[in-house]
Amino acid sequence: MLKFETINELTLKVTCKGTEELIIKTGTFIGGENSGYKNYKFEKLLLGPQQDIGQALFGSLKRRVTGENIALTKVMLGGDSITYYANRGQHVVVYQLAPGEVLSIESENILAFTSECKYDIRFIGSGILSQKGLATSTLTGRGQNSYVAILVDGNPLVLSNINTGNTLVVDPDAVVCWVGNGHCDPDIKMDVNWKTFIGQSSGESYSFEWGGHQRVSVIIQPNERMGGINISMD
Repeated sequence: MLKFETINELTLKVTCKGTEELIIKTGTFIGGENSGYKNYKFEKLLLGPQQDIGQALFGSLKRRVTGENIALTKVMLGGDSITYYANRGQHVVVYQLAPGEVLSIESENILAFTSECKYDIRFIGSGILSQKGLATSTLTGRGQNSYVAILVDGNPLVLSNINTGNTLVVDPDAVVCWVGNGHCDPDIKMDVNWKTFIGQSSGESYSFEWGGHQRVSVIIQPNERMGGINISMD
């Protein structure tokens, strides 16, 4: 069994009881401890975390085509141990997915996930307005041990309409991930008029919007990506 915890906001602590496997962003291991000889090892995943070779090849192709192609490493834990992971001082958020719950996330914001999470790439047809393209990575809970560790630039803000049914509006370049039951992709709202074409846009010309019928929780980071659209006329 694996347990994810956040230490000092910047580090993921993974406690292992027994024999388990963990998927991490390559290069993020920073330390570990166990009794006796070291009982864990690392294996870079050349194709992906899928067990079936056909699925792994197809998944690798999708990641390369969509730009969601981050390097992943499998950690094989052969007994009780504690290991630690971090990435360039970014904040770490831990989330435990319920069975069937889907987390849609930018690939660059993945730190680690357990093998009980189903990892995939999904076309959403809306990313053309942001830096990351037309696809998002997804992690789906398949059991009680479906943990995900998320990287955030700065202290995260969480917006949720699960209990309120409110409309959520978010800058796409600030979105880290969203989570809900099933695929709860946002609608795209654009505010483009004649001022946009003479360089007088508000800087907030487009947004992601979830209506009250789309019950989600959205994690936002205070450091926006360099993306978006730039329409102007000299």
